[in-house]
Amino acid sequence: MTTSPLAPQSSPLAADAPSQIVRVTPAALAQLVTLRDEEPDAERLGLRLEIVSGPGEAFRYDLSFDVVTTAAFTDEVRTHRDGDVALKVIIPAKDVEQLEGATLDHTDSQGLVIRNPNTPAAPVVEGLVRDDALSAEVEAVITAEVNPALAAHGGFVTYVGHDGEGTAYLTMGGGC
Repeated sequence: MTTSPLAPQSSPLAADAPSQIVRVTPAALAQLVTLRDEEPDAERLGLRLEIVSGPGEAFRYDLSFDVVTTAAFTDEVRTHRDGDVALKVIIPAKDVEQLEGATLDHTDSQGLVIRNPNTPAAPVVEGLVRDDALSAEVEAVITAEVNPALAAHGGFVTYVGHDGEGTAYLTMGGGC
């Protein structure tokens, strides 16, 4: 069988579609599109999803509608679709890593909810040690034993450091 030279061909240089950073459930997408459609210039708007908390604090998010064409060059913009319903989601470059794998959902009882498997960066506290063998052991226990147990309840612990005299400093966060 011969292929026509006029038939469309895939280019070896064609990029794969970019992966979604945040999963938006059909329920959340429907709710967000309904809210967006109530705004002036709705067809130009996308959802900006940004982390507004500081290091060591539990994640706090800001969700707002923003004109897609004014997004910064470094922002990541992804289109989320469910059938004929579509919404662009804008994520600032500084938040991409911390939002990777998160899910934006909507329920009648809770409204919009973000489930994020990532934990905030530990705060930097002057005078605490974070880069020695003891710190590595403490972080290993937190990662392997403490956080998996807390994650079942929506919580987490972040190791901040130790003072060299036997006291470890942690932050706690999440929904537990």
